[in-house]
Amino acid sequence: MIGNVTIGQYYPGNTVIHRLDPRLKIMATFLFIISLFIVNQFLAYGLVIAYLGASIMLSKVPLKFIIRGLRPILVIIVLTFVLNMFLTPGEVWFSIFGKLTVTKEGFRQASFMAIRLTLLITGTSLLTLTTSPIQLTDGIEKLLNPFRRIGVPAHELAMMMTIALRFIPTLMEETNKIMKAQMARGGDFESGNLIQRAKSLVPLLVPLFISAFRRADELAMAMEARCYRGGEGRTRLKTLRYQRRDLITAIFSLGYLALLIWSRGW
Repeated sequence: MIGNVTIGQYYPGNTVIHRLDPRLKIMATFLFIISLFIVNQFLAYGLVIAYLGASIMLSKVPLKFIIRGLRPILVIIVLTFVLNMFLTPGEVWFSIFGKLTVTKEGFRQASFMAIRLTLLITGTSLLTLTTSPIQLTDGIEKLLNPFRRIGVPAHELAMMMTIALRFIPTLMEETNKIMKAQMARGGDFESGNLIQRAKSLVPLLVPLFISAFRRADELAMAMEARCYRGGEGRTRLKTLRYQRRDLITAIFSLGYLALLIWSRGW
């Protein structure tokens, strides 16, 4: 399961989605998240799925690769579905053991939330899958630049966010290696109830923390060796400039959002 984490990974490519300005992709991702909370009926999800499907198709990231990233959060999706199904009051549909009742409103709400979570993870994953860490840093920094006047360290924040995202798959891979090493020595992470499995993960924390601190120290030394001194006075080989394709994408995204707002009145 750990090896299935795709958040923070970059899928190399030269498609139109990969070539879009990172600032536009970040803003489009925020618009996409907002759009998920605008949707108030199942029919409108068709527009969201069409928009997301077109983006995935243009990015040429394999659908299997994106779906694989949903496996680690499958437990959260199922738990959300079950809680909404049993705890939402309304017209009783059927009951289990005479105590647990499922309402029509509960089943609808549970399905609605499960679809929303699935689309949320899939849509936000597409940002990191099609944007390299350097582009992501530049994009976040440019978007935060107006706040530097009030003392916000734009470059440092952008760098920290990008490094954190980039290290997620690295730490997951490290966790997987440690688990396999301990299983080879007789460690058991798969048997027992939920509490026993949680306890069995405690021995992983010490080597994982040591590995994380070691990697952070190595990264700091590498940046220092290259005379990195933060963002003050830094220049870039490639400066960000909006192109025609960015304008077309922005118009398309705003049109999509307007259509979803209009769909609330259906």
